[in-house]
Amino acid sequence: MHPARSIILFTTLSGLGFGLLAWLGVDRSPPTGWVAFVFFAIAYALAVGGLLASTFHLGRPERAWRAFSQWKTSWLSREGICAVATLLVMAVYGAALVFADMYLPALGLLGALLALSTVFTTSMIYGQLQTVPRWNSALTPLLFLTLSVTGGALLSGRVAVATILLIVAGLVQILWWRKGDKAFEERGHTMGTATGLGQEGEVRSMAHPHTSPNYLMREMMYVVGRKHAQKLRVTALLLMSVVPAILLALPVPHLFGLLAVLSHIAGVAASRWLFFAEAEHVVGLYYGAR
Repeated sequence: MHPARSIILFTTLSGLGFGLLAWLGVDRSPPTGWVAFVFFAIAYALAVGGLLASTFHLGRPERAWRAFSQWKTSWLSREGICAVATLLVMAVYGAALVFADMYLPALGLLGALLALSTVFTTSMIYGQLQTVPRWNSALTPLLFLTLSVTGGALLSGRVAVATILLIVAGLVQILWWRKGDKAFEERGHTMGTATGLGQEGEVRSMAHPHTSPNYLMREMMYVVGRKHAQKLRVTALLLMSVVPAILLALPVPHLFGLLAVLSHIAGVAASRWLFFAEAEHVVGLYYGAR
């Protein structure tokens, strides 16, 4: 699957933004005044920026509002509803802290739950796809949620918690990769299962399905070389977890804390690129790509 920049930006930035909003919502001694304004401004810039980036991946961005109507069956619709609800609730919660020095714990907790629900619904857009075995795992929402709360902890300055979460996020990422590498083979997908003709005997393609590249070939069959993928995994893991954890242990917390955040974001972006680039869609069997 070709990893579109808009989707990488969306899943990376929005995860960080909603993760920060979740931490602000559960903070028992939240910042107020201008300090609170800065934190909420960062959270909203990331969350809203990520959501806007996702619209550029749509064929008709002006029709994005229609996605909200399919909440009974579509995780994309549920994601949009949860995102809007989070932003509205946290806007009230944040305004009370910024302009009135008023702490509304129940509203903050509701906003935090909605923020995590948004990340969960985002992950389920991919996690529920049986046609992509690598994604179709309980580890996919766990990975999205772990990275989100880890990034939020970093952005909110929770050094001790962030250090622990960085280690946890790295372990979850490794587990996700290990499970994903075996997923397609374990499902037993073949040309026969893909066409439903397996009971008739061995199925093979007599001619290429299309004479020129099409949407399926561009979006569903991006192939990454194994050596290249392994190098990127190591790079992503180092930037995402190892380097930030080391930086947080150094003196001058504000400077190294900022570097830790930037390193983590770069690592998550690299991990998310691999998330899409390594996806093995069953449709690839029709084209001899699997």
